[in-house]
Amino acid sequence: MKICVAGEGAFGNKHLEALARIEGVEVVSLVGGVADATAAAAKKYGVPHWTLDLAEGLAQSGVEAVILTTPTPIHARQAEQAMRAGKHVLVEIPMADNLADAERLVKLQKETGLVAMAGHVRRFNPSHQWVRRKMAAGELKLQQFNATTYFFRRTNLNALGQPRSWTDHLLWHHACHAVDLFLWQTGEVPVEAQAVQGPIHPELGIAMDMGIQLKSASGAIFTLSLSFNNDGPLGSFYRYICDNGTYIARYDELVDGYEKPVDLSGIGVSLNGVELEDREFIAAIRERRDPESSFAKCLPTMRVLDRLERQLVDTAPSLKVAAG
Repeated sequence: MKICVAGEGAFGNKHLEALARIEGVEVVSLVGGVADATAAAAKKYGVPHWTLDLAEGLAQSGVEAVILTTPTPIHARQAEQAMRAGKHVLVEIPMADNLADAERLVKLQKETGLVAMAGHVRRFNPSHQWVRRKMAAGELKLQQFNATTYFFRRTNLNALGQPRSWTDHLLWHHACHAVDLFLWQTGEVPVEAQAVQGPIHPELGIAMDMGIQLKSASGAIFTLSLSFNNDGPLGSFYRYICDNGTYIARYDELVDGYEKPVDLSGIGVSLNGVELEDREFIAAIRERRDPESSFAKCLPTMRVLDRLERQLVDTAPSLKVAAG
């Protein structure tokens, strides 16, 4: 299967590394935003063609699918471009930075019949998969889900410490991971949802701190703390407080409430969430089926984010311009 990857940044590199471990897959084109960085990444991973034009990458001979790891503000436009070009698409989280665009993508996927998947990698991390299987078997019942997403990002830098051409967003990007995880694990749309945010950064135009609370119909509650002001260890951590144990997930690793490691062997063919995500995308194309994180399956999460954003704007009218 010939694939085009768009995005030469931190997550583009993660997908290129993952795809190199999957048999029967060939990355034939890398589409980037900066010529030198794109050329260097193409050389590093042995990609024979690189370009700064997505249309050119999609037009390479035999390309069936594209993985988009490009800036969030252009996810929806590029996903639409790919589907209209007849290509299956995996777009990194979020599929869009507003509900209207997400709904349009779901409609287009239904019209084209293509595989269209959002990169909700938490659904594929072995740590979260282990908890999900325990809950499905009736061995665990979720009482409370606590999540933290902390970065020190007071300037426009990416995960590699390199300058960004766009501005990241706590709600539509980082909260999307944890909110989706709560909906996916409970299988329920929240009956209660509320959010608060700190001051808007005068230069970046975004809130640097945010708190979100949700409650499921079955009574499980969710608390998420997000910050771009945290001067300390970076990343996202998830605590499942259940009726029969507590578990803490750190990406692809899982420990219990006493920090004892949980054996995740056998959960998947890999312990790398990005690789498992890519394998699901490829399998869905080959098997002509909906992937685990299809656009349609992730739409409820986008609706919750929209609900939270409208609440934030309604409670702080002076922030309407900054919130977009």
